[in-house]
Formats: sequence, C-alpha cells, structure tokens
Amino acid sequence: MNSALLNTQEENSDFQYIKNLVELQRSSFIQDGYPNIKTRLERLDRLIAMLRNNKQKLAAALKSDYSARSHFDSVVFDILVPIESLKYCRKNTAKWMKPEKRGAKFPLNLLGADAHVFYQPMGVVGIVAPWNFPIQLTFSPLGNAISAGNRAIIKPSELTPETSALLHKLFTADFGPEEISVVNGGPDVAAAFTAQAFDHLVFTGAPSVAKHVMRAAAENLVPLTLELGGKCPVIIGQGADLKAAVERIFTFKTMNAGQICLAPDYTFVQAELLPQFIELAKKFVADNFGTLADNDDYGSIINERQRARIAGYIQEAMDRGYQTIPLSDDIGLDKLAHNHKLAPTLVIDPADDCKIMTDEIFGPAMPIKTYTDIRQVAAHINRGERPLALYYFGKSKPEINLLKTNTTSGGMVVNDIAAHVLQDTMPLGGVGHSGMGSYHGFDGFRQLSHGKGFYKQGILSLTPFFKAPHTEKMLALLEKMMG
Repeated sequence: MNSALLNTQEENSDFQYIKNLVELQRSSFIQDGYPNIKTRLERLDRLIAMLRNNKQKLAAALKSDYSARSHFDSVVFDILVPIESLKYCRKNTAKWMKPEKRGAKFPLNLLGADAHVFYQPMGVVGIVAPWNFPIQLTFSPLGNAISAGNRAIIKPSELTPETSALLHKLFTADFGPEEISVVNGGPDVAAAFTAQAFDHLVFTGAPSVAKHVMRAAAENLVPLTLELGGKCPVIIGQGADLKAAVERIFTFKTMNAGQICLAPDYTFVQAELLPQFIELAKKFVADNFGTLADNDDYGSIINERQRARIAGYIQEAMDRGYQTIPLSDDIGLDKLAHNHKLAPTLVIDPADDCKIMTDEIFGPAMPIKTYTDIRQVAAHINRGERPLALYYFGKSKPEINLLKTNTTSGGMVVNDIAAHVLQDTMPLGGVGHSGMGSYHGFDGFRQLSHGKGFYKQGILSLTPFFKAPHTEKMLALLEKMMG
C-alpha cells in the first residue's frame, strides 16, 4: 500500500484513516521481512535522539498542557526515565533475539532433535498513551515494540493537546508512516483506534475505560496489554523509620500532584503513630514546598473536571464527619482553585464505602486508616480489587512475608515507593483490576513478540509407533516409554 493513499486524517473518516495506516504498516512489515538487529537498533537510536534533542520543547509542551507542572518532574520522569529504558533495550536486544533453547525429550535429544523458542515480531502494535506521563508512557512500551521488531501506531491523550501535537510533529519528521505513526483526536478517534485489527494493543489508563478497550479489541481478537493502576496501599509496619516513610510517601503523593498510577493511594498507620505521622506530613510539605499556589515545583490537576472529582471525595468525607487535614493552607476546597491546584489533604479513618476509599484517587488526597493487627490490613486489601503496587515500610520479616505471599498486587516494594518502575530488569504490570500483561525490559520484549515453538526432528521419529495397525505389543511399549 502506497503511503500517498493515506492522504490526511481530515480527508478520511477516522476509522478508515487509521485502518489505512495499519494496512500500510502491515504491508511494509511483510514486504521487508524479519527485521535484523541493525534495523532495530537504528530505530531505537532515533527514539533516543528524539527525546534528547527535544527535551526543552517537550517539557514546555507539558507545562502548557498542565498550566503548572514541575520542570524537574517533566524532564526526569517524562524524558530521562524513558531514555534509560530505551538504552536498556538497545543494550540487550541482540541477546533477547537469540533462540531460547528448550531441549528435546529423551531419547530424541540424543539423536539430533532441536527444540527452541523463536521470538518473532507480532507485526503492528497499537499504543494508547495516557495524559499523566504522556511521553514516558508512550516511549516505554514503544521501546519494547521496536526492540521486538514491530511497527507501531500511537494514540496520545487529547487531554494533553500541546504534547500530543508535538509528538505527532516529531515522529512525522523522524519516522516514515510505515514505521511509527501518531494519530491525534478525541474520544471518537480513540474508539476508532481501539476498533482496529492490530497484532497487539497496549493501553495505559483507567480500568473503566479499559473495559471499553477490551470489548473493542475482542471484535478482532486482538491481544492486549493493560496497565491500569488502582488503589495502591501503603503499610507502616513494625520497625519502620516513620520520618523516611513519610518523606517517600509524600514525595510521590505530591509529584505531578499525585496523578501517577503507582502513587500511594491510602496508608495504614498503627493507631499510636497517627499523631506523629500527621505532624511529619505537615512538616514535609512546609519544608519542601512552603506555599503551593505559586510554587513551580507543585503541579496542577490536569483540568477542572478532575480537580472537582478529587475535591468531591474530600468534601463527601467532611460532610460525613470524618477529620480532614489539608497539608497547606494557601490552597483549599473553600478557596479559588489556582491553575487547578489542590492541596495535599489527609482524610482520617474514612469508612470503606466513602468514595475516597472505593475509587482510585489519582490526586493529592490521602486517606489514613489506623490499625492494630497486620492481618486486618491483609484482609482489607484482599477484600478490594487487586492494586498495581503495594508498599510496605518496616523491618518485620513475618509481616513482609505475610503481605508478599497472602496479598496479590502487580508489584510490591519494601521501604520505598515506586522504586520498581526504575528496574528495567523486572516486569511492570498489573493483575486483575489493575491490568494484564507487562512491559519493561525482556518481559516487554517477550510480551510484544510471538514465542514460536520450533522443533526440528533428528534421525529418529516417533510417528511410526503411532500408525495403524495398532497392536497390544506396541501399546505396551509406548506405555513403558511414556507412562
């Protein structure tokens, strides 16, 4: 299919335009054949150069989309972190491409048989990226897709229009449409995108939207990777360094105003430690931010609708009589929102049916649940949907082992928050309500490849033992060999 047939998105219906892109990439993929290591590394190099060469432009676009966003957070987490992931892919792609020996069964293995897994590219991968880290969560799965030898089409979020427009411009300049393409637009375009017959679809976003994505993908039997999030709990356990725990918890609860899928959602604190926890949280915000309204290091909620949603959770808790503690007094529910900012706010021991406990917060509000027995904590976590991550602070090996083996989450981190996201040697992904599949490193490479079983027969075949006429003698021999 000639790329000229694509015309522009305006000249085609959204569905047909994207379908043409998929067909263009699939045709090119088939025509070019199996992508060698040189081709993959060259494409990874272009991705790394794109991020390095456009660092300031990308950070400026993010700030424009958010009204207020920390330049530090944008550069480190939306640009430097994906560069590191791409570099890791570049370093290891040749090793990942090698056939994985599995070993033929005895005695065929002694007679020249070969059994291995060959990791073959899927073809055309669709990537739906979210608005909270729109660059990182585009390039991380994209690096895996390219390392695995695929082509890719990206649908960025319409809630970050400046960033999405810049990504379209940069990819158009550095890649042909048959390699990597970007499709922008609102919900109608997203619906048309997820209805395509991709060879694999990666979606990062909310579980509520993921249900629609799965329905659309099912029509074409498209395999999915879903990275969703959920209510990630924190447990302050025995022997915890409370000051260090509060610093690490609220570093991520204030980063990007808590709009992180791996951000701590609610915290379990032993009842006797609650007053100290509250004071340390107040001190953290005062020492690291001072005031928030005009502080460039404290970002905005993405838009007023999202701010109103989170503020509504806090207001409901207040209306029901639960103690709420804003950690800064220059931004509050009763004051005019400044660039959609919302102060970090503690909600003490809300009931489990409060919206702040049933919904993923995805913002700077933090429910605090007091407890006396770690088994109560495990039971509480197990009653809810499975989170993307679980965080434990403390030194108790029995408590760590209890949470590790008797709760289920996408990942677990001890004495830190979200540290596993920087480990390209491990998979990143959810389970159940928090997602399926994973990306990062070899696990992402394997997720976006087809592990083709390859078997080459040696000098002996077992087929003659199975042909008719079937005799009791032959059955007895096979029972002895196989039974």
